[in-house]
Amino acid sequence: MVPFSFAQEQFFATGDGALYWPRRNALLLADLHLEKGSWFARLGQFLPPYDSHATLSAVARAVGLTGATSLYCLGDSFHDRFGCDRLPATARALLTGLTAALDWTWIVGNHDPGFADHCGGRIVEEAVVDGIILRHEAERCETRPEISGHFHPKLRLHIKGRNVSRRCFVMAPSKLIMPAFGALTGGLDAHHPQILGQVGGKAAALVPLTDRLLRFPLAA
Repeated sequence: MVPFSFAQEQFFATGDGALYWPRRNALLLADLHLEKGSWFARLGQFLPPYDSHATLSAVARAVGLTGATSLYCLGDSFHDRFGCDRLPATARALLTGLTAALDWTWIVGNHDPGFADHCGGRIVEEAVVDGIILRHEAERCETRPEISGHFHPKLRLHIKGRNVSRRCFVMAPSKLIMPAFGALTGGLDAHHPQILGQVGGKAAALVPLTDRLLRFPLAA
């Protein structure tokens, strides 16, 4: 994990897209998209049915790494509102174990509005924690500090003749967009106008490595 400052608070970022807030002992994750594979399977596009277990195993590792006692999922936690119903027994047991052990908050996203069975935890539209807004999609007109997900930002670079893509955080003075944490999620180029249009002003892509944080300016 590598530290950085946002909204006068210290956070730690991991390479797989988790954000740890030490003063709150809280872990923040975005866009798990649990049961995305089974959703596509119902449409006839068969994908390996292991995405939820892989994602939740990664969540458990992040909890163990940080020692977090609370967790916020910033929307699109399930790929659709019935995703929790389709969880395999092993994945459901892993999730319910996590929600029972942690102060767990689901923030609703555009993929999972109105989901009823959420395997524990509580559901909110958005949360305000120590003056920082936690929501699914950034709102450009929001002047308060805001942490969100939705766009699955990735930094794409051409280095020494090959294309490189990495999950990244996009940070502006009052906005922080998190990458997707799910095992079966794509990504939107961090330079994309939809991302830069939401954060406004001066922004940077943050790519956490094992021992340092790389910063890449993003031009509008």
